[in-house]
Amino acid sequence: MVMVAHMSTARPVIAVMGVSGSGKTTVGRRLASELGAPYADGDDLHPAANIAKMSAGIPLDDADRLPWLDAVGQWLAEQGERGAVVSCSALKHEYRDRLRAAVPGLYFAALDVPRAELIRRMTTRTGHFMHVELLDSQLATLQPLSAQEYGRTFEATRDVDTIVREILDAAGTQPR
Repeated sequence: MVMVAHMSTARPVIAVMGVSGSGKTTVGRRLASELGAPYADGDDLHPAANIAKMSAGIPLDDADRLPWLDAVGQWLAEQGERGAVVSCSALKHEYRDRLRAAVPGLYFAALDVPRAELIRRMTTRTGHFMHVELLDSQLATLQPLSAQEYGRTFEATRDVDTIVREILDAAGTQPR
């Protein structure tokens, strides 16, 4: 469990992070609903070129990801006092640092799911551009939260309500 002291704010800003298939969108939407806060799926903030690349089974590199991370950070910063929840892979420490530069105090809720379950989820969902073939590149890129990062890792094979309740408790927030 990664915990870092942080000044609490009335309206939290939370990034639900993890690899594809970890449940970021489902958990993020539910968190936002519980908090009465705006929600954005980071996938919706990707430029068309990134979507095309991933749809073709080609992993993104840092040159692809950095402008996207800037768009995610900008969206979060624009929410201001309302707080917000975003789903965003945020796989590397430097990506999370970039997001925190845009939004100091950003809380990261990292979703941890075993590889076999990720594959099951990715092969049974429909309408998503991310190919299961890209999972291993994401797992190789993933850098777990460090002790210096404000956030915590959550075991995400349990029911969504349990995960959301744990994130709210860990982030020191209360539903609306």
